[in-house]
Amino acid sequence: MKKSVMLAIVFVVVVVGAVVYTSMSAKQYRCEVCMEFQGRRACRTAAAATEMQARRTAQENACADISSGVTDSMQCGNTQPVSVKWLSGK
Repeated sequence: MKKSVMLAIVFVVVVVGAVVYTSMSAKQYRCEVCMEFQGRRACRTAAAATEMQARRTAQENACADISSGVTDSMQCGNTQPVSVKWLSGK
């Protein structure tokens, strides 16, 4: 086998390994947040390296599903969640 082909294979294996490792080890906190806005309700799950990031991401994802436009998204994001359920990390 050519040296360049062997180096390309090794590179791909290293990159794939790094992606798998970082995606599995970085997400220590996982939660489900339920939001209610303008009569609509949505629950979303998110995982992140910190507690605050996981909760905020789940809240933003739930708001994206039940609000329309920038103003609604901001208003929804600034309301208190109906529920926050920690699935891991807390």
